[in-house]
Amino acid sequence: DYGLVTAGCGFGKDFRKGLLKKGACYGDDACFVARHRSADVLGVADGVGGWRDYGVDPSQFSGTLMRTCERLVKEGRFVPSNPIGILTTSYCELLQNKVPLLGSSTACIVVLDRTSHRLHTANLGDSGFLVVRGGEVVHRSDEQQHYFNTPFQLSIAPPEAEGVVLSDSPDAADSTSFDVQLGDIILTATDGLFDNMPDYMILQELKKLKNPNYESIQQTARSIAEQAHELAYDPNYMSPFAQFACDNGLNVRGGKPDDITVLLSIVAEYTD
Repeated sequence: DYGLVTAGCGFGKDFRKGLLKKGACYGDDACFVARHRSADVLGVADGVGGWRDYGVDPSQFSGTLMRTCERLVKEGRFVPSNPIGILTTSYCELLQNKVPLLGSSTACIVVLDRTSHRLHTANLGDSGFLVVRGGEVVHRSDEQQHYFNTPFQLSIAPPEAEGVVLSDSPDAADSTSFDVQLGDIILTATDGLFDNMPDYMILQELKKLKNPNYESIQQTARSIAEQAHELAYDPNYMSPFAQFACDNGLNVRGGKPDDITVLLSIVAEYTD
């Protein structure tokens, strides 16, 4: 059987940095890594910061969404080939809270089915993943935007704001399934990474990853997150986000200050 060796690193916009802890949150980002008998599952989510204007902490929604996904996986309440199902069940649980948890979040879920050696993914919004083999990107998620800088998102709004707040169904997530090989590298991250680092820079960092052990993966995840964090605050850098803005007729330069979450995984022989 195959398994994933995964490490993570991130930065909140307020410079607090740390290693991946249980229920990790970097700013308004959240993530989880969970194992079950049949599969290894991980996910990232990015809480929509605009809720702060209404006195709502955006990290509560993304954090609760990811913790719920993690619990469902550990309880075995999921089908490896249906990552959208994990998102749907988690979102429905949030909707059923007696005290409504207000907020919005993007989400990306990646599932490795150990026995079939297939990766099943679901991506809603502008977080996402890359699969790298032999130094090249062989699979990647598609970004989903309603319009510039407005990603698809799961939302729970107060009754008076329903219909005003953007809210997408988990079913709108883009889902893919494909075979993976031993040694494949899977990078799952929030838009804070992809808005600041183009593929070629990410691939340069991944070339330094020689060993499939946890320490090496952790070191590489950290160096990718650190580089993205530095570029985010460089006013003269033409970031992918600035390029995208220019393509949309906006005069923007520099990096994009944002929370950054990076989960880095290698497909390896499964060990308990």
